[in-house]
Amino acid sequence: MTPGTAAPDSFTIAAHAKANLFLRVLAREVSGFHTLETLFVLLQLADRLTAERIPNGVELTVEGAETGPIEDNLVYRAAGMILAATGRRFGVRLHLEKRVPVAAGLGGGSSDGAAALQLVNALAGHAVPSHEILQLAAKLGSDVPFFTSGALLALAWGRGERMYRLSPLPSAPVLLAVPPFGVSTARAYALLDEGRSETWARGAVTLDEDAFTMWGGIGRLGGNDFEVPVFAREPALRELFERLCGTRPLLARLSGSGSALIAIYKNERERDAAALELRGGDYKLIATATRGTAAPGPESLDRA
Repeated sequence: MTPGTAAPDSFTIAAHAKANLFLRVLAREVSGFHTLETLFVLLQLADRLTAERIPNGVELTVEGAETGPIEDNLVYRAAGMILAATGRRFGVRLHLEKRVPVAAGLGGGSSDGAAALQLVNALAGHAVPSHEILQLAAKLGSDVPFFTSGALLALAWGRGERMYRLSPLPSAPVLLAVPPFGVSTARAYALLDEGRSETWARGAVTLDEDAFTMWGGIGRLGGNDFEVPVFAREPALRELFERLCGTRPLLARLSGSGSALIAIYKNERERDAAALELRGGDYKLIATATRGTAAPGPESLDRA
């Protein structure tokens, strides 16, 4: 936007999903939150969010999935944050098209919240600087900073708000296997804590820079701490994971606290063959890919 010109009245953006290529749950803080060590990757699979300027207030409609009370939605909350930060000079009407499965560990809700921060800020003429957007993202939720950072591949610590951006790898074919149930994040943490003794401690680890230069190297970094307790609770998910591993991917993981499983393949032919091998169950298979180039930012809808 040229300085001195008015901001367009509507924008749209793709809110991409993420996957955790490894996830280690560390100490539990006094606050009750656990600290994490994880590797995020951005996926092609995305929701679509549209924002339109209105005189005042925040309106949100959601299409494609049930996401709970509107006031609790991260899109609604994110819009309110930007409006408050810019003096509530206008309101916003938002429409969210859900394509990323809900409660699956793919960060759909967090990505939607990050997208809302960007869209409403675009309506405000980018009045809130990027470093402040990142702080607002951290207040919204653990995965939101990754989505606002613009990173395609990043190591993250704490609650996901501290990141080290890694050089992106070439886009690789992905198969997601999503069972017909979600896994509550709170329940997953409770199961993890139940399985750990009071003397449990994380062992020493060294992360080799070269390991992040190829998908196979990332696959050897370890798995997801939630896999053992969640698979014990959901044997059907464990069986699906074992079948997915049997399709010979470069790596396979439970993403986040679940319930989605992700597998990365050498090429589309092997991914598509895996999908054929796994078809016919009561789960959903989604063919997508990792992103190898930066995701586009807010796009104006005010085009002739």
